[in-house]
Amino acid sequence: MPSLRVLRTFLAVASEGSFTAAGQRVALTQVAVGLQMRTLEEDLKRKLFARHGKLVTLNEQGRALVPIATQLVALYEQAKHGTQADAPLAGTVQFGSIVSALSQLVRATLELKRHHPAVDLHVVSGKSHRLITQVENHELDAAVVVHNPALKRPTLVWTPLYAEPMVLLTPSASRPAESRVMVERYPFIRFDRTEHTGELVERTLRRLRAKPQEFLELNSIDAIVELVRDGMGVAMLPNLPRQTWGDDPRLRVLPIPQAAESRSIALVQLRTAPRAEIITAVGQQFVAALGSAARAV
Repeated sequence: MPSLRVLRTFLAVASEGSFTAAGQRVALTQVAVGLQMRTLEEDLKRKLFARHGKLVTLNEQGRALVPIATQLVALYEQAKHGTQADAPLAGTVQFGSIVSALSQLVRATLELKRHHPAVDLHVVSGKSHRLITQVENHELDAAVVVHNPALKRPTLVWTPLYAEPMVLLTPSASRPAESRVMVERYPFIRFDRTEHTGELVERTLRRLRAKPQEFLELNSIDAIVELVRDGMGVAMLPNLPRQTWGDDPRLRVLPIPQAAESRSIALVQLRTAPRAEIITAVGQQFVAALGSAARAV
């Protein structure tokens, strides 16, 4: 079994997007990080990364390992510092969340409060960049956001929660074809390029060498899905957990195996967060609930 140190390094790579940045986070050289990751891949007998120059992204196997590694590290920390019964939690914490993760965060906070009635949790929703600013300004204690590895803030700590691979969403009446053909054949509804999600869409298009039939650009996944459902075009979106697109008779969800891009969702907090034990407990509950939902499918 991989050591906890190796798993922490893996989570740092998943969060930072490069061996160099991950090494700075866990106090290792780039060479040492690379060696640990190769050892991890050998132990698990599968590749975990797609490498593009200095950029490192998780492949499907790597994305699947993130919540498992997060939970293993969290369980160790819980055992190290005592069980919940030994140290009951209490206090008020302000959380933020992107819309797509809001219901999952609410479930996690309600479950934690069921075990710790003295914890008072408040949750608001918003865009990632705004939520991160609110955390930095001490308006929020923590937030579930889209993590952009290019965003370097030494005052912040990022805990990976899960990853959402990019998929192609099309009307069910469309003629199925490979991804590049689909975005060139039908009107393309693009996610806002000024957001990190929009950057992931653009990078995926470049890897496909696709020249989309540009139609519309929006900053709402729900609005884009509704337009695709109405047959207005096709869209490239992160595959959200708990979504029911695949069960919708008017939609078709197509994987994009040629593109390793995925959207990383993380819990962000200040390194000096005063209620870190409650934030950690919510993060643990979030990952545990997500894992239970995945096993139930």
